[in-house]
Amino acid sequence: MVISDRLSQIPDSYFGKTMGRKIEPGPLPLINMAVGIPDGATPKGILDCYAEAIYKPENQKYVAFHGKETFKQAIVDFYKRQYDVELDKDEEVCILYGTKNGLVALPTCIVNPGENVLLPDPGYTDYLAGVLLADAKPQPLVLKPPYYLPQWHMIDKDVLLNTRLVYLTYPNNPTGSVATKDVFDKAIAQFQGTKTKIVHDFAYSAFGFDYKNPSILQSKGARDLAIEVFSLSKGYNMSGFRVGFAVGNKDMIQALKKYQTHTHAGMFGALQDAATFALNHYDDFLVSQNEIFKVRRDKFTAKLKEASIPFEPMNGGIFLWLKTPKYYDGETFETYLLKEKSILVAPGIPFGEHGQDYVRISLAVDEDSLMEAAERIQSLKHLYEAE
Repeated sequence: MVISDRLSQIPDSYFGKTMGRKIEPGPLPLINMAVGIPDGATPKGILDCYAEAIYKPENQKYVAFHGKETFKQAIVDFYKRQYDVELDKDEEVCILYGTKNGLVALPTCIVNPGENVLLPDPGYTDYLAGVLLADAKPQPLVLKPPYYLPQWHMIDKDVLLNTRLVYLTYPNNPTGSVATKDVFDKAIAQFQGTKTKIVHDFAYSAFGFDYKNPSILQSKGARDLAIEVFSLSKGYNMSGFRVGFAVGNKDMIQALKKYQTHTHAGMFGALQDAATFALNHYDDFLVSQNEIFKVRRDKFTAKLKEASIPFEPMNGGIFLWLKTPKYYDGETFETYLLKEKSILVAPGIPFGEHGQDYVRISLAVDEDSLMEAAERIQSLKHLYEAE
């Protein structure tokens, strides 16, 4: 096999291995609760805008590397409207061909070999690849139940001194935990005046069930050391479009933009037009998306509570973090659920060492399937009683 030493040291992507693989469920109809995107359709207005934009001659040629002025302005207007955060569209906005690209590229842009990068554990699996590609050192930012928030005083001081970048993500994938503005205030205060920068992955921004999810950029001094990465995939049901953006600290944004001039030749203009239309016209859709998943959360967790099946509080996002029975870890319980109950979930292990005894359950399924899955899981009450 021809592969570089650097690439060979990086574990295979969990989702790269599993998406599209052949599934062999048990005797019941399969319910796929491993999917990481909302199940609804892209709003018709966005599709219509995209379809029309394809035919525009200017969209059939190269566009400006750093994005159309209309798209960047829509991002600025959206952040002002939603979070009362003012941004400079030229200095503090970077358009991304999918937020994963930006999140994985960032360490190469701003971290030197041998420097530490703190990764949430549990947290999104693919941050690690970006750290290893930059020859940096991944260090765990351990998040403990039930609320999975950073405890900065628990991190070794020598680790912190050599830390160049910290990843945060709220609502958290996979735990469904959320952060308040106070959490971000403390994170900014922790690293103010140091060489450490913060990236907040805001992929599930639309989904906050008890209160609206804050932006890290609302915290005083945030733009001195933080950027936020925003995705249109989840809130707008646009995952296949692969559109997102980073906003915040000028130096980090400029580093990302320089990197992209060498790896991309500008985002397809029609995609930018569709994303612009979404940001400008679908604030109400974000509210309805949140309500859909809040209702699903309430109904699904009510069923689990009836059977006394343990799970962590799900206050945002689209995932529920389910504790495994005593004699199972995440991988063996994933196999059991698939073979015995025909439910496909994601094991917690790929999300970090502290996901060992959990599975991640997506609520991105229709209500009938959701309730059927809840009843199947209820029938496993005896496994938990064995504890």
